[in-house]
Amino acid sequence: MSENLQQAAQGRAASVVELAQELVRRPSRAGIDDYGPVLGVLEDWLTARCVPNRRLLDDAGHLVGLLAEIPGGRPGPWWSLDACVDTAPYGDRSAWSFPPASGDVVDDWLLGRGSADSKLAAAMFCHIAADLMPRAADLHGGLAVLLDVDEHTGGFGGARAYLADEAAARPAGVMIGYPGLDDLVIGGRGLWRASIALYAPSGHSGSSKTVVGAISRAAHLVRLLDAAELPGVDGASAFPLPPKLSVTSLHGGQGFSVTPDRCDLNVDVRTTPGFDAHDAENLIRKAVAELDAEMPAPQPTEISPVASWPPFRLTDGEEPAAALLGAAAEVGLTLRAKTAGPSNIGNLLAAEGIPATAGFGVPYEGLHGTDERAHLAELPQVYAVYHRAVLSLLRAG
Repeated sequence: MSENLQQAAQGRAASVVELAQELVRRPSRAGIDDYGPVLGVLEDWLTARCVPNRRLLDDAGHLVGLLAEIPGGRPGPWWSLDACVDTAPYGDRSAWSFPPASGDVVDDWLLGRGSADSKLAAAMFCHIAADLMPRAADLHGGLAVLLDVDEHTGGFGGARAYLADEAAARPAGVMIGYPGLDDLVIGGRGLWRASIALYAPSGHSGSSKTVVGAISRAAHLVRLLDAAELPGVDGASAFPLPPKLSVTSLHGGQGFSVTPDRCDLNVDVRTTPGFDAHDAENLIRKAVAELDAEMPAPQPTEISPVASWPPFRLTDGEEPAAALLGAAAEVGLTLRAKTAGPSNIGNLLAAEGIPATAGFGVPYEGLHGTDERAHLAELPQVYAVYHRAVLSLLRAG
């Protein structure tokens, strides 16, 4: 490329950090804070630079994101940059060594909740969009920047509203700005989740009559699930991770004197191409059938599926991963293509047939925990990689 994008990225870093500071200083904890103030900062910044943008609403009319769109002057596919600007909660504020909404820069670290996940990426992507505006007429397709404020809820309302928006061009691929300098996430395990309700006769805990309560039945089901055999890594699919089953929640009873008649638990199964959602559901139903046969109850155990996402993994050379890996090499970074254990928006996009990358950004500490912070020394390199990748995709047509 003729442009010295590395030098340009150096020049943009201070402005990116300044915008990110303003975002961190607007609390946007998922399900807790009003998202209007944090999105207002982004709206004002984009509008002042003539970058077209509009709010995204869900079916109930709730604010779930902001979408900036830059149409190119030539035909071609659209690509998307995606970063969330809602955050995890603060947790125990007294455990923090600085205010959770600090936004200060100390020793080259941006401090505060959302600095790493993912307000710095949001600020960076907005700058890339603004950089493209003067040359939009020469670009193929277009670039959309999705700023999601319904990500940490697990609802991914911004992404869903974007994909459902008839006025938005469907992206050929999405680059998600989660942090982490060493890896480019090109895949992830899927998931199948369910809530399970177990029943039993209620009774007095001090009664001379023995009653097998719902909690005892639930405990037996947990043992069955923990002992369930899952396959290992499937060499045929080239997917590098095995499936995993976890009981993540158990609730039942109150006080001490009553043996409860109901207990509820949640099950999370991480799926792979060789062990999919159908296999996960069959495994859970088999364990529940065994429980009901061994420990009968007045009412059968109920399984209520909650969510299901497919696993995904981009193939070698597939965009937009190839563009990011190539751009990283051009600025002297060596990235590992990684398949992640946790799920992310990439799974939602995979279900829509849209390839996605995630997990490339600046180094970080305290993600979702105490003293979240993002390291800024590497920001120019990360900026240059995304800028180069976007330009290569929009010039390819």
